[in-house]
Amino acid sequence: MADTTFGPKGWTPERLGDLSGKTYLITGGNAGAGYQATRFLLTKGAKVVMLNRSAERSKAAVETLRAEYGPQAEVDFIRMDLSDLSSVREAAARVLADVPRIDALIQNAAIAQVPTRQLTKDGFESQLGTNHYGHFLLAGLLFDRIEASAGRIVVVASLGYNMGLKTIKFDDMNWDSGYGANTAYSQSKLAQMMFAYELQDRLAVAGKTSVEVFVCHPGSSATSLINTSGGALSKLIFKIMTLTPMVQSAEKGAYPEVMCATEDGLQQRALYGPTGRMEFVGPVGRGTLNPHAYDKAVMTQLWNVSETVTGFTWSL
Repeated sequence: MADTTFGPKGWTPERLGDLSGKTYLITGGNAGAGYQATRFLLTKGAKVVMLNRSAERSKAAVETLRAEYGPQAEVDFIRMDLSDLSSVREAAARVLADVPRIDALIQNAAIAQVPTRQLTKDGFESQLGTNHYGHFLLAGLLFDRIEASAGRIVVVASLGYNMGLKTIKFDDMNWDSGYGANTAYSQSKLAQMMFAYELQDRLAVAGKTSVEVFVCHPGSSATSLINTSGGALSKLIFKIMTLTPMVQSAEKGAYPEVMCATEDGLQQRALYGPTGRMEFVGPVGRGTLNPHAYDKAVMTQLWNVSETVTGFTWSL
């Protein structure tokens, strides 16, 4: 049953009010849905700091955005490679030095469908290491600043969490055997969701209710994600899909994360995104959340493993 909270057209950026004085951090903000989300936020006067791997592409994005919104547009970037935990630590230190408030940390960046098993600099399977561990550490390092700002953490997940194992393969998280591009990607996105829902639980226990944590997904959107990290077959299949009504624009793909960063009255134990056909496209609202995404025993074990391997312990 479709969510009609925001009317028949669902949530759209027309609901955005003035965001002057607010600051948003977004990973992967120089392309795709992250870039479009940055545009929406700048339109309403927000300050946006992008955390991106490529300095060259980030500079180009900042120049383009200032050309569009004027030289006074408050947009900048800090170089950060989510697949390198030392880079995440350096970027977080710069944020804490230069960014006095964080109204929302939008965990938008990801890699997907990496065709052959690769390891990050720290020795993790690349998709889990980049999508989950990098963001887990970043959010932890910035949490006190987010809390002081009564801010939000927005996790951009994927319907891929419903594919693959539907749990975490604790006995072989690096896929030393049985690696599959889609299966490993699915695991990494499920891990991101479990991080969010476990964090919600821990914040509730600690009485830290000023920080809200939301999970969304862009549906099937024409972004650069597959072309950036996917194999030849994945790229071909997605290119064909983009010619059908089953894929929407990157602009519409940004709606859910902008909504979760700004809209009041949202539910935390939820998954927001398109509510139309197969929840790939259509009006944005509250979609289907399957219970394996918040299996408590698995979430708790994943949290403990994540703290151990990143070397970071959350103090909640």
